[in-house]
Amino acid sequence: MATCPPYPSYPIGPPDGVPFAGAAAGPLRHAHWWQRAWVRYGALSTLLVISGLVILALVREETGTEGFLVGLGLAVLPVPLLIAAFRWLDRVEPGPWRNLLFAFAWGACAAALIAIVANSFATQWIATATADPTSADTLGTTVIAPVVEESAKAAAVLLVFLFRRRDFTGIVDGVVIAGVTATGFAFTENILYLGIAFGTDQLAGHSGIASVTAATFFVRIVMSPFAHPLFTVLTGIGFGIAALSADRRRIRRVAFPLSGLLLAMGMHAMWNGSSAFGEYGFLAVYAAFMVPVFGLLTWLVIWTRQRELRTVRAELPAYAVAGWLTPAEPYALGSMRARRIARQYARRHAGKTAALTVAQYESYATSLAFLRHRGRRGRAGADFVVRERELLEELWRRREAARPALDHAARITAPPVPVSAPPWPVHGAYGYGHPTEAYGSGHPTGAYGYGHPATPHPAPTTPYPAYNPYRS
Repeated sequence: MATCPPYPSYPIGPPDGVPFAGAAAGPLRHAHWWQRAWVRYGALSTLLVISGLVILALVREETGTEGFLVGLGLAVLPVPLLIAAFRWLDRVEPGPWRNLLFAFAWGACAAALIAIVANSFATQWIATATADPTSADTLGTTVIAPVVEESAKAAAVLLVFLFRRRDFTGIVDGVVIAGVTATGFAFTENILYLGIAFGTDQLAGHSGIASVTAATFFVRIVMSPFAHPLFTVLTGIGFGIAALSADRRRIRRVAFPLSGLLLAMGMHAMWNGSSAFGEYGFLAVYAAFMVPVFGLLTWLVIWTRQRELRTVRAELPAYAVAGWLTPAEPYALGSMRARRIARQYARRHAGKTAALTVAQYESYATSLAFLRHRGRRGRAGADFVVRERELLEELWRRREAARPALDHAARITAPPVPVSAPPWPVHGAYGYGHPTEAYGSGHPTGAYGYGHPATPHPAPTTPYPAYNPYRS
């Protein structure tokens, strides 16, 4: 479908002769056994469990039991902060937790196992072929490791992109999936490095700030906990741009993910090879590249998040005109503060279940706005009408709990409209009494007696981006 109509109409039921919810005409064909959802879930879960057990055994063998426990306790510290940061970025249209759990498990188990096995094999092969172990280690660190590790982490983003397409609609989704995958990978890698450092200190008798464990903790946990997420986020941005492209633009849908992956590999190689740039090479790369790129990507993601809110405010009024939403809802749904107030209102007056219902309503409404936005730009898939109907029905089932809360939030967050006083003298609200009082009540009134001050106010330079019936 190239574009959707500006103000779609929705019948009570499907047209005559058309199966509901896009069901195929004619007899349904049974899917092959390998196409069943439970088979795919079972196979993927088995793969992740086996990978986790193997990586656990390998890391414990390298670090020892005591070193493993120390590394685990230190490596887990940045994980909640990183997950919370990525979850905050995904608040506009939060994806399901199962995608985040899969991404973290893939990074911590499958990608880490692939990296350990492939890096070790490639480095040993190069050392044997060249008879130069030192050069083999350098080459493995700066060339092989970035290629293997970024490819292994990108596999999780690719799987979500292919098999969870409804949950992968833009740049923010790519950033979140990539970042959570890299967080899981860094978690396992930090256990390994910190455990080995602890074992080294045990053999050398070092302790305290001067120990190898303290230095490793400072570099990997304090200074650069965002290193691996930063690299893989470049891949996620590439997949996010591909998700915004139309299905017919296959070159763009392939070129952008590959470009993002190559940039991630290059950034990773520069970070790993920073020690080759001299005594202060690490600090130079950290200050000249890592911090600026981190700041730039943070700005890009936050800007994209704000653009998503503008899309919600721009697309949902059409459904308000058609009667699916109330006039105030597009305004409230396009404000994160209003959304939060709506959930708090529902929780306070109707409990946790109502708050969850409001949160689901907000999520479905956001998905509907993004779907319409893609449809107007010719980027929607063939199931546009079916998906639109599904989202509208999900909203309709939750309207009783969500509408009062969103109505309250719109009233609370609506900005005051400046009212300019007329150029002629005003003697009271209706020409009687004191200029600032109506009917002698002592309450300040404006030109119409509704509580607006009668003093002049500068006219707003730009209109408010969304219509709100309570303050318009």
